[in-house]
Amino acid sequence: MSLRGVYVGTAGIPNSAKRRNTLDGIRRIAELGLNAMELEFVRGINLSAEAASKARELSKELGVVLTAHAPYYINLLSDKADVRKASVERIVESAKIAYIAGAWSVVFHPGYYGKYSSDEAIRIVREAVKHVVKVVTDMGLKIWVRPETMGGLAEVGSLDEVIAIVEGIDMALPAIDFAHLYARSLGKINTVEGFREVLAEIERRLGTEAVRNSHIHLSGIDYGERGEKLHLNFDESSFNWRAAVEAIKEFKVEGVVICESPNLEEDAQKIADALRE
Repeated sequence: MSLRGVYVGTAGIPNSAKRRNTLDGIRRIAELGLNAMELEFVRGINLSAEAASKARELSKELGVVLTAHAPYYINLLSDKADVRKASVERIVESAKIAYIAGAWSVVFHPGYYGKYSSDEAIRIVREAVKHVVKVVTDMGLKIWVRPETMGGLAEVGSLDEVIAIVEGIDMALPAIDFAHLYARSLGKINTVEGFREVLAEIERRLGTEAVRNSHIHLSGIDYGERGEKLHLNFDESSFNWRAAVEAIKEFKVEGVVICESPNLEEDAQKIADALRE
């Protein structure tokens, strides 16, 4: 399940694609000289099994690595049992369709603390991830399942939390959003040294395998006193994306780097260029 090298692409279909469908998105990625695309199921899983199979064939032909992002309306810490159950089902269904599409990895947002402490939230989300991985594995699907580092202070998703959630669980690793960590830290994590510490902590607790199988998000971002406010383009943000790329290069990271800036392919190409420098 390892990827050799770093694959860079967009969170969803590039803005410049001729038509707003997955196949045209994959084609446009290849035309742009990029080599990754994240299937965005964020507002619902809108890809049929048949369309996913076609995406698998085309992405393999063009050398584009696919990943997936599960729906935003997941909250594994909801007070409502039916919401928690539906949240697990949405991650499983995302993993299933993503696997049919040949995707390497599926990312999800764990949810909100609500009444829970950090330790309690870790325990609950960890049990849910174990269950998801078991269900997915029992279905014969091999795909990484990844809780994401989150930018809002009300959301479960500090670096320590996502590491603790996945420790010791096969086929589970974090998705590391450096922009979210910058926003969550209220701007403190924004230097090569800071991003280096993030990767060093992952390597220390999860092993070199985790760094060699990285799923990373980058974007411009704005934050306030409660953390993330909105995503921006690199040029509109104080987020030091170049420092993040420098740390990625230093640690010889392998895997995917997905750009979530609103301009998508423009900032993705900046990332790809910086990695090649």
